Amino acid sequence: MAKAGYEVIVLEKNSTLGGRARQLKKEGFTFDIGPTWYWMPDVFERFFADFDKKPADYYQLERLNPAYQVYFDVLDSLTISGELEEIYALFEKEEKGSSKHLKDFLAAAKFNYNAAIKELVYRPGVSPLELVTTDTISRVSQFFSTIRKQVRKHIKSDKLIQILEFPVLFLGAKPSNTPAFYNFMNYADFGLGTWHPKGGMYKVIEAMTTLATSLGVQFKTNASVDELCVNDQGAIEGVVVNGEKLEANLVLSGADYHHTETLLPKKFRQYSESYWESKVFAPSSLLFYVGLDKKLSNVCHHTLFFDTDFDAHAVTIYDTPSWPEKPLFYASFSSITDDTLAPKGKEAATFLIPLAPGLEDTPELREQYFNLIINRLEKLTGQDVKDSILFKESFCVNDFEKDYNSYKGNAYGLANILTQTAFLRPKIKSKKVKNLFFTGQLTVPGPGVPPALISGKIASDLIFKTALK
Repeated sequence: MAKAGYEVIVLEKNSTLGGRARQLKKEGFTFDIGPTWYWMPDVFERFFADFDKKPADYYQLERLNPAYQVYFDVLDSLTISGELEEIYALFEKEEKGSSKHLKDFLAAAKFNYNAAIKELVYRPGVSPLELVTTDTISRVSQFFSTIRKQVRKHIKSDKLIQILEFPVLFLGAKPSNTPAFYNFMNYADFGLGTWHPKGGMYKVIEAMTTLATSLGVQFKTNASVDELCVNDQGAIEGVVVNGEKLEANLVLSGADYHHTETLLPKKFRQYSESYWESKVFAPSSLLFYVGLDKKLSNVCHHTLFFDTDFDAHAVTIYDTPSWPEKPLFYASFSSITDDTLAPKGKEAATFLIPLAPGLEDTPELREQYFNLIINRLEKLTGQDVKDSILFKESFCVNDFEKDYNSYKGNAYGLANILTQTAFLRPKIKSKKVKNLFFTGQLTVPGPGVPPALISGKIASDLIFKTALK
């Protein structure tokens, strides 16, 4: 919008920029508070290309090899290479004949990726006809089948099934509820690879801030929006920031969609409380940021711990919201790859447990689950960890609510299930307030860092076409 000549002011509630992708620095350690996976590099390239730039102008990218490691039992893990041929060999070794099925699966996934990421997801979710293309017509059955059915049709190994079903967790839904068309996430995984920006994901935030500032964007931190001001004609006329009115003839909210609507008089809200209650939300998370006084062994930069029943954990997230008895968890040991993120000889560790949004969140529960996952980490990887902990910080449901005004403390947004896809998601353009727009994980196209970038592009394009008319 700044490039197009708009005067743009970004109002950030918190003291630092980045939203969920903020950064924590402590005792020489650096942690990404939110996203830690850099997937779909083409989306980042497309973003910067809009300004005749490229990621390399701002940060240094490294393709991870291995991409990640998955634990299934004590010292029993599979390591996913950054090279596709090595992944085929791993599958074949684990289950004879599976590499052929994987090649067929990834060929379909690549086709879907090109159809989705290069075209479909850049559409504004205004009409169901946006989903009708020659590519989607030829694959319409994939919208009514699921990832789970597709994966399990030919692959029998529980380990390989879990690896193939894992990427859809980034979409915030169970594999049994995620349309098979979303197998393009597997192509993002195996085909496009897992990357790391040197210095951490926050380098992307710094790059975007530098770019925006060069285009004249003003950033204001500690700027909490208390109210959206609407005139008698039903058009936006400004916002109240920290008690003072700031005039504006257009507002684009990247804050939580539900929260943003609560800042309007009721008659101007598009969606009721019962609407939000009825939606299927992607998980919240319990996160820990841990400084360790030694380097760890038997782990990778990204390590997944799938030594418990995924389906049982998923029930506690989506069906009967509750704290899981035996949670799966994920760990990022980013200092394995990047020595700028921890003092020499030490390790920066981030742990994440997916949770249902809206759960009770207490210091006692956080401590209980920290001990649970550290005990499992020690057992599964065959090493002592507890005695090397220098400090730990945590972030959970209450923090998502407090820091981001997040509905029920969700971390990712609305789950990408069939009934919440594209035109069935909350709208980018307000139907009730003129020149009020939304962007981010609760609108089109969905949760995740690349979709959030795409959402901003969609919103700005829609503004250029419809705003101030």
